[in-house]
Amino acid sequence: MTDASRRQLRGEVAHWRLAVDGLADLDMVASPAAWEGLEQYLHDQLRRRLSGVIRSLRAEADALFRMFEEGVSTSEIRAALLHVKTRFVRFETLLDFFGEAVASRTSPALAELLRGYDIIASDSMAAILRPLGMASPPALVYQDSGLGASILRAGIRLWDQSHPSPVAAIKITRHNLFFPTSLLHETGHQVLALTGYNDELREALRTRLASKSTRVASLVSSWASEMGADVHAIHHTGWAPVVALANVVDGSSSHVFRIRTGDPHPPGLLRVVFNCRLLKMWFGAGPWDDLAAAWMERHPVESSHPIAPITPEVLGVLDNVAEICSMTPMRAFRGSAFGDMIDPRHVSPSTLRTFERQAGATLLTSTYLQRQEPIRILALLALRSVDDPERIKEYRQTLVDWVRALGRAVGGRQRVEAA
Repeated sequence: MTDASRRQLRGEVAHWRLAVDGLADLDMVASPAAWEGLEQYLHDQLRRRLSGVIRSLRAEADALFRMFEEGVSTSEIRAALLHVKTRFVRFETLLDFFGEAVASRTSPALAELLRGYDIIASDSMAAILRPLGMASPPALVYQDSGLGASILRAGIRLWDQSHPSPVAAIKITRHNLFFPTSLLHETGHQVLALTGYNDELREALRTRLASKSTRVASLVSSWASEMGADVHAIHHTGWAPVVALANVVDGSSSHVFRIRTGDPHPPGLLRVVFNCRLLKMWFGAGPWDDLAAAWMERHPVESSHPIAPITPEVLGVLDNVAEICSMTPMRAFRGSAFGDMIDPRHVSPSTLRTFERQAGATLLTSTYLQRQEPIRILALLALRSVDDPERIKEYRQTLVDWVRALGRAVGGRQRVEAA
């Protein structure tokens, strides 16, 4: 290669080395105030991991200049440069993702709320992982648009094989910002992937339903990860997440019966009815029966056959599916069933009301209850607006105020410790 070409290549290396340097200032990704909206451990963990990737990229870029000095061929230098460019673009995408997630904490009030949700999400994961001797990842909850929540799981290797995602980043939608039970579905995805429950459940459904119909067994087992996450939400917060789910997945009959090849989500009708059957199995008769009946009336199964002829067959096995998901001992849980790990009877409507009476005036003011029972308090506050929709604004505001107090308390403790 000519000297001119080598000078051109050196200029390109200098450009990308400077571009890597430009990633180093994380306060350019999200404002210092937004970063301060994170709980201290999460703040440090996320910034430390992102900075580690930047240092790795910078070392690769620095090595390119040494290659010139060591007389390495220009073809080898160019190949190494293209590798740096590829890593830069991949990491930039993830940096933008985390930057936008952190920057969604646009005000002190919203930062407190999302920080409270971080704590609730983290506690829900620790409730299963800690007894199994597994580390629980920190949660970063962020607000975004859309109908459904989602999660970028901790440990997923996205920008390269050596730097997994350091946190469970959970999207909560604006329409559910005051009704956040979807968080417990998303943390279920993290927990069940880490423990191996999803794979074990998939095989259990395929094997145990095969005697009824191999076609049904194959189809239902393909939905294992989403059904498992729904079970996780119900075991943690009871009835309220099913109401939230129904609000999200409803639509035209053609929509709620549609089965998409490769989609891990059951059709809306089957998913809502499955959740209601699970509640009935644990709690007996209740308002979930009315929800299931309303859905069956709104979306008559006999009209579904052009779209999903298998629907009646799947409806016929949902009681079995609920039992397999919730009551079957699993190796993932060291021989315990889901209901042994998290007993949903602790969040049945009757038990929550007893809890409320016993707590009395201290329910929303006790710092002890705030840290010992945050998920049950969340379940209770969510249940209030389900039970009495005429006062939904009042009850959901109470929920938000309590979660903000949780986020404020955590932030306050960290400021004292830092001082």
